[in-house]
Amino acid sequence: MSTTTKTERVTVGLGDRAYDIHVGAGLAPGALLKPLVRPGGTVPVVTDAHVADLHLAPFLAALADAGIAAKPIVMPAGEGSKSFAGLESLSGQLLDMGLDRNGLVVALGGGVIGDLTGFAAGVLKRGVAFAQVPTTLLAQVDSSVGGKTAINARQGKNLIGLFHQPRIVIADTALLTTLPRRELLAGYAEVVKYGALGDADFFNWLEAHGAAALAGDQDALIGAVAHSCRMKAAIVARDERESGERALLNLGHTFGHALEAATGFSDRLIHGEGVAVGMALAFRLSVELGLCPGQDADRFIRHLKAVGLPAAISDIPGTRPNTDELIGHMGHDKKVSDGKLTFILLKGLGQAFVTREVPLAALKSVLTNG
Repeated sequence: MSTTTKTERVTVGLGDRAYDIHVGAGLAPGALLKPLVRPGGTVPVVTDAHVADLHLAPFLAALADAGIAAKPIVMPAGEGSKSFAGLESLSGQLLDMGLDRNGLVVALGGGVIGDLTGFAAGVLKRGVAFAQVPTTLLAQVDSSVGGKTAINARQGKNLIGLFHQPRIVIADTALLTTLPRRELLAGYAEVVKYGALGDADFFNWLEAHGAAALAGDQDALIGAVAHSCRMKAAIVARDERESGERALLNLGHTFGHALEAATGFSDRLIHGEGVAVGMALAFRLSVELGLCPGQDADRFIRHLKAVGLPAAISDIPGTRPNTDELIGHMGHDKKVSDGKLTFILLKGLGQAFVTREVPLAALKSVLTNG
């Protein structure tokens, strides 16, 4: 893994639990992880079968070059690993390796591996350190940062978990060159989210440079990832446990998770696509309620379509999800409070806010027609 001169470092300011996010193309993971590894210890590297085929061998070689002894644990690829069965399997393998409380676990993969590994590290022996090496754009700008870890339950996604911050995040944008276009676009939905929720200037920049980032321009990609991480890091530092402002990061997710559930968490709709449609629905609902100018919603939706992301429920292949079924799925959302659904709505581009005061008729209208 060769290094380049262009790298950015973002600090998540959490006092004595602060950590750095390193963003660049061709980062040296061994040198970055070395200070966190106990001399003589063996580092478990948790990945999935798909990522292992693409990235595991060079990653282990980079650690070996830095004098780090590592042992891979390869989980099945896919959302199914984010389950009680997956947690039990991973925890057992970590314990069999003799991992103790002074050890370090590395998550090499996308959001599923990052979430599962972080949760296992958080509960194993009441807390073991872990590092995030995200291999998807979605994980680099979202799930690897902020310490949210979880597994899924029958009732919905991410309903069983805890907050466990990583010790370091290594976001190597060179790893993204192996991503299928669909996965890259799914991650880009989370990038656009940051412009929509709190930074209209960043949204302007994405309109000008987002296509170049998606086409593989490393300077544009590093800029997009670093800015997204910077925005999330600032929010997490102010509201680590989502008691207030951090909820804004869920823009599009209440809708998106319901759509994922209604499509059976299948390839019909992957997470980032659900977020894209969810954000478009949040803009439409905001317009319906007279909160947001229609031209801002149109501009946002136009950008989603321009890069190739779905922007309406009708863009999802297959039978259209039933409106009442979607509202039922929303009722299982972990952001429900006192029986009321929580929505992130918008007063305009870059102006998101949290509300629980959404009339059911307006919600049904948007879900039926959006």
